[in-house]
Amino acid sequence: MSRKYKVLFLCRDNSIRSIIAEALLRELAGHRFDAFSAGPEPAARLHPLAVAQLRPGISGRAVLSPKSWLEFTGEWAPRMDIVIALDEFVGGLHAPVFPGAPAFVYWTITDPLVGGHGSADEQACLFDKTFWQIVRQVSALIELPQYAQPASNHANLVDAANAANAGNTVNAVNVASGGAKPVRGTAVRFEAAAIVPAPSSAAACT
Repeated sequence: MSRKYKVLFLCRDNSIRSIIAEALLRELAGHRFDAFSAGPEPAARLHPLAVAQLRPGISGRAVLSPKSWLEFTGEWAPRMDIVIALDEFVGGLHAPVFPGAPAFVYWTITDPLVGGHGSADEQACLFDKTFWQIVRQVSALIELPQYAQPASNHANLVDAANAANAGNTVNAVNVASGGAKPVRGTAVRFEAAAIVPAPSSAAACT
């Protein structure tokens, strides 16, 4: 019997980047992935400009909300296959221990709020750039051959990570297979090639 891969996206307040990533993965490959997101300092609500980026073509937005990453550390929390940190604050030693020995991955995604608040048009451009950066990364994740099929109940992520070393755009390392004892997971650097062209509006935001 097969199951979906479970992916948890992390950023500090879980209101912009990780929320967009969760929504995109669910929309683009919800038949193969269960997407979640969280952060150490969850905001009271989603950032309205993040919501605006998702509004045109993303279904199921009602289920999106900022959550604490502690919700994914308990005994009854879902066991993740992959945990993806979208900023340095939530990566490495800053992150809690997640059950199930997930692969721990870093994506370099620009925070659209860094650098202060400009005009409304400037802010919209920054959010547009961040959105399309996440689209490229999520699309590249979906295309990886080790995730092309639903996960087996006994899937060996060591083999999947080793396969990624054999010619993909991901510079992966061996990932410990799941066990009963929660562990932080093995760090993986994910820098995907751009495979989805940004629209002209994003290209104009320079």
